[in-house]
Amino acid sequence: MGQQQLQQLSQELQEIEEQIEGLQANVEALRQEQTEVDEAIEAIETLETGSTVQMPLGGGAYLRTTIENIDEVIVDLGADYAAEFEEGDAVNALENKKDHLDDQIDELNEEIAELETESDELEQQAQQLQQQAMQQQMQGMGQGQPDE
Repeated sequence: MGQQQLQQLSQELQEIEEQIEGLQANVEALRQEQTEVDEAIEAIETLETGSTVQMPLGGGAYLRTTIENIDEVIVDLGADYAAEFEEGDAVNALENKKDHLDDQIDELNEEIAELETESDELEQQAQQLQQQAMQQQMQGMGQGQPDE
């Protein structure tokens, strides 16, 4: 029975570890998105009408282009929607997006912490089972010898 319980605990620990790794990857992706939002805010605040920028075309290709009007900024709102904002409103929209990303990261970190606590508890159970199994083996070895 003990060996079967150990195997089950080991499998549960592996599954939790995989969940934690997936959540950590999600956190990293959200942090990358935050960095991109920061870069967009900085660009909006520093670029001027008439500035030359490199516009990504995809596939690693860029095109040099001149900003026609920095006062009109199109911001991705998510779910395949975008809206045109004036410069200050665009920065506000991006700051809101960044706050939302912060909330998502906090939620994921809480989930990671809960999984780590669960993992610690399962590891303690596994250690207890291993100790019990060792004690039973030691007792079995002591009983198997004849008294002389």
